[in-house]
Amino acid sequence: MSSERPINPRFDEDVHFNLVTPGPARYQTRTDKPVRYFTVVDKEGGAALGYVWGNDEDDAAAWVPRAAAGGRALAEGGHWHARLQEAKGRGIPPSQALTEMLANPEGNRGRALPASLVDAPNAAAVKALAQEA
Repeated sequence: MSSERPINPRFDEDVHFNLVTPGPARYQTRTDKPVRYFTVVDKEGGAALGYVWGNDEDDAAAWVPRAAAGGRALAEGGHWHARLQEAKGRGIPPSQALTEMLANPEGNRGRALPASLVDAPNAAAVKALAQEA
C-alpha cells in the first residue's frame, strides 16, 4: 500500500472571486489641499487624543490619533471613523460632517473640543501635529 495520496484535480482549476458589494462609502483619506480640523480631547483629564480633518474639494476626511495619547487615542478612533463613514453614506461633504460632529461632540472616551475648528495647509500637517509630544 502506497503512502502517497493522490492530488486533487480541482487544484488545477482557475478560481475567480466576484465582489458582491462595493462596501461602505468612505471619504478619501489623503489630500494635498488645505483642510479644516478639530481636536478631540479625553473626557478624563482633557489631553488631546487626536484630530478629525476634512477637505471638500477632494472629498477627503479622516481621524488622526495623537501618538502621545497611546491606546486611548487608537480606541477612540473607531468612534470618529464610524461617524465619518455614516456621514459619507448620507452623501454630505466633509465640511458638513465636521460641523455636525462639533454640534454633537460626544465620543466614547473623548469629545470634540468646542471652537477648535482651524485650518491646516494639508492632511500631512495634521498628521505631523499628531506626532508631536
